[in-house]
Amino acid sequence: MADKPLRVLACGDVEGRINVLYNRVRAVQKKSGQFDLLLCVGDFFGMTSEAEAEWEEYKTGTKKAPIQTYILGAADQDTVKCFPSADGCELTENITYLGRKGVFTGASGLQIAYLSGREAQREPAPAYCFSPKDVDSLTAPLVSSSKFRGVDILLTSQWPRGVWQYGNNPDVDTRSCGASSVAHLAEQLKPRYHFAALEGTYYERLPYRNHMVLQESAQHVSRFIALANINNTSKKKYLYAFSIVPMKSMDAAELVKQPQDVTENPYRAPVKETQKERERAKPSTMLEDEAAPQFFFDMSSKQQGRKRHSEGGGHFQHKQPRKPPQPTGPCWFCLASPEVEKHLVVSIGTHCYLALAKGSLTPDHVLILPIGHYQSVVELSSEVVEEVEKYKAAVKKFFKSQGSRCVIFERNYRSQHLQLQVAPVPAQCCTTEDIKEAFTVQAQEQQIELLEIPEHSDLKQIAQPGTPYFYVELDTGEKLFHRIKKNFPLQFGREVLASEAVLNIPTRADWRECKYTRDEEESLAKEFRERYEPYDFSLLE
Repeated sequence: MADKPLRVLACGDVEGRINVLYNRVRAVQKKSGQFDLLLCVGDFFGMTSEAEAEWEEYKTGTKKAPIQTYILGAADQDTVKCFPSADGCELTENITYLGRKGVFTGASGLQIAYLSGREAQREPAPAYCFSPKDVDSLTAPLVSSSKFRGVDILLTSQWPRGVWQYGNNPDVDTRSCGASSVAHLAEQLKPRYHFAALEGTYYERLPYRNHMVLQESAQHVSRFIALANINNTSKKKYLYAFSIVPMKSMDAAELVKQPQDVTENPYRAPVKETQKERERAKPSTMLEDEAAPQFFFDMSSKQQGRKRHSEGGGHFQHKQPRKPPQPTGPCWFCLASPEVEKHLVVSIGTHCYLALAKGSLTPDHVLILPIGHYQSVVELSSEVVEEVEKYKAAVKKFFKSQGSRCVIFERNYRSQHLQLQVAPVPAQCCTTEDIKEAFTVQAQEQQIELLEIPEHSDLKQIAQPGTPYFYVELDTGEKLFHRIKKNFPLQFGREVLASEAVLNIPTRADWRECKYTRDEEESLAKEFRERYEPYDFSLLE
């Protein structure tokens, strides 16, 4: 049985506006009842004469904080003098300075880790900064214990670098925001709640998981919340209320429950992806301005809205610093290859293209393919992934307008070029749950272990490049995944969709039995292109 939840308030940069803070706290408590503690991140003190006068009233006991308050230390040189000790102390009644770094455990068992100040840019570190050694000395005693699962709350002055990866975007300049050492700290300590400030804005990231799906046991999720400064003119949120039961008192199954909007861990980039990015960052021995191959298929007379390069070379409108990966031999799907049946192409983006499937399951069955040579989704570079997602979203909207659900699947097995199959299923045929059940039942019949993975999972966290797999994504965002070991049926995805339970067209399960003539294919492509045009983002770029 879990203990009674603690009611906690967290606050952003106070900057000396202590009366404003506590007046707001009193109003919240009058409306919602008493809270147990207040945690302040960012700059607590201000350097104006008004701010110093306000603090003097609390310091001398003329005024008293209405709630037990814990604050972080200096984040700039000016406020260092406000903190008498690096180890933390009570500054006045009900206001406690936690210290430069450490772990505070309350009587309830609530565990709060904290790191004050900014990441040092030089040695020795100024008094308001921390060094990598400080981070290591904070994490080492905790993570060395075999019983360590994480901390309840982490308080830092600065944001963690890259916290927005895989999540919603913050209203900050991500090129300069955050500290890498804070990101490392958050990854190591696995806080259930992580609060930071200093950026003058409010940002609540989608919760992220602390384990790798299908590879590690389920763990609790983490939530990162950045708070704005008090009394900001933009009315951005600076006070955050939440309830929490200490981890040590929670039922294990309850602790590891995963919310619907959970994402991958922003600090755990796949090793091979990181290595690839480093390789791409190296100076090229080729001309930096060398353009990627350009394509000029006369797909429609209405394609004039696209920005294209002139055939004479000349000046390019967009520079492409890198060529996409090239195959080692002939490839049916690399767009520059003579083997590609270009009459099936219906849309071309910067990194991907859309084409009707050869021997399509239905007339609107299409493929999303990278222009460059990539074998699977998990090998795609970030910019290609971004455009794949744009194509998926566009085709989903198109299918929805046609009264159909969208089913997407990939078989990374006995194939050399990524083919993301996208097939419509008329809504009147069956529900999404029926489609999911059809995949599950047929997988069981063929002794295929088809596992459900969380909606926001990144396949790169589940399968390393080179790993054979099959996965299907439903229109609800639900995903089913199978790690292929041997003898996987090549037509499995089509067989399920063609089955009586879904489309009820079993004779079209094998693409080789569904061939059209060249004229029929050209007609189907033209007709699809015209209907899809309102959703084709490539025409606007």
